Amino acid sequence: MAPNESRGVDRRSFLAGTACAAMAPLWPMSALSSSDASVREFSLSAGQAQVPLVGAPHPDTPVWCYNGSVPGPAIRVSQGERVRIHVENGLREDTTVHWHGVRLPNAMDGVPHLTQKPIAPGERFTYEFVCPDAGTFWYHPHQRSFEQVGRGLYGALIVAESSPPAVDRDVTWILSDWRLLKNAAISDDFGNMHDVSHNGRVGNTVTVNGRIRETFAVRAGERIRLRLVNAANARMFALEFAGHQPWIIAMDGQPVEPHVPEGNRMVLGPAMRADLVIDMRGKPGQRFTVTDAFYRGMAYRLLDLVYSDEVPVRTFADEPPVRLAANPLAEPDLKSAERHEIVFSGGMMGGMMSAMMDGKQTDIRTLMHNGLVWAVNGIAAKGHMLKPLLTLDRDRSYVLELVNDTAWHHPMHLHGHAFRVISRNGTPTQHREWLDTVLLDPRERAEIAFVADNPGDWMFHCHILEHQTGGMMAVVRVV
Repeated sequence: MAPNESRGVDRRSFLAGTACAAMAPLWPMSALSSSDASVREFSLSAGQAQVPLVGAPHPDTPVWCYNGSVPGPAIRVSQGERVRIHVENGLREDTTVHWHGVRLPNAMDGVPHLTQKPIAPGERFTYEFVCPDAGTFWYHPHQRSFEQVGRGLYGALIVAESSPPAVDRDVTWILSDWRLLKNAAISDDFGNMHDVSHNGRVGNTVTVNGRIRETFAVRAGERIRLRLVNAANARMFALEFAGHQPWIIAMDGQPVEPHVPEGNRMVLGPAMRADLVIDMRGKPGQRFTVTDAFYRGMAYRLLDLVYSDEVPVRTFADEPPVRLAANPLAEPDLKSAERHEIVFSGGMMGGMMSAMMDGKQTDIRTLMHNGLVWAVNGIAAKGHMLKPLLTLDRDRSYVLELVNDTAWHHPMHLHGHAFRVISRNGTPTQHREWLDTVLLDPRERAEIAFVADNPGDWMFHCHILEHQTGGMMAVVRVV
């Protein structure tokens, strides 16, 4: 189903469903000096800035961001390192930082009121944790995230392997979109009921690393590790690399048996990540288009891979990449696992007539008056302070059957854990991939399995951020 596109910036027929996007350099972040040599220290300052999202002749766009840039600084550490990140809130409202996909202590998870007091304007909070898994992760607020993320507050967290794969370049593309007006300002219609009840806030301008450009320069014969992060509020991406065959080597930061994506399309729902290895097999001077073709009838050119005139680096053999070393995840015991069903309901064309709100059965009109149109097991969530949907015994294996009883996609994210996706619609998955965010198609069922080995109260929610604020979230307690 095509997204709701609002009218906005007119550059190369964006309004007709064609978009441009670009590669911008990452913004590295230098570690601060520390008296404790075993801890890597970083600083983030959330605040307002103006950045050239669209470029001339359009004016710069007022955004909210970290350290004055979109995306925020790329935090790069090694597996097993302890990090200490000082966050200062320069916004005019409360904020937090959630370290998406990192298996960290509950008190560091960045969920307002549930795991920490929100960071008030002018105040600071220090997050400290060890990074147990190598891979591609990211950070963003969990306080009013539908607006704070939508205005530009996000960045990459890259945890390097002790023995990384042999590549010529390691590149990160943070994909996002923006709902811009003709003056390149962000439309302030955040959280409107149409977005909440349909497919979320899908914008009219797509960026890669916070910029619109035409090309990404490559050299014939080089091997690139491309880390993709979908930081959009709601937009799904399905990237097609013309003339090239990407190999998936990791999903949501977790290694997977190297394989070519189905249909040669790399599909990413909001919050999901994928590490690709792409061999540049074109010839000097050639160019190839990267297309985003998720929404039917609305494919557009994301950018072009443009080959330099340099002599090729090498000639490739037809061999897949080497599999990455596994991260230290506990393998669930499917035979002894306790099973639970979780049903997601509501939304436009969902037929939900009522749900529990604040402990009372409530009709749909009252729910909508409170901004709620989605439910998890019949409960529409208000805020983050929720009674646990499930209470799980620590170190026990669990299988959750996730049932999408709606007409819309839902990328479901579980905090504090990674899980295997073991089946979809009753069919075992081919790769049994580890994820922290699983994309459910409309009316789809999926089984996920994990060991509940991280104690605390953990959010479990749709990462279409308008769906989350509209009631599709819950708490899973591990004791």
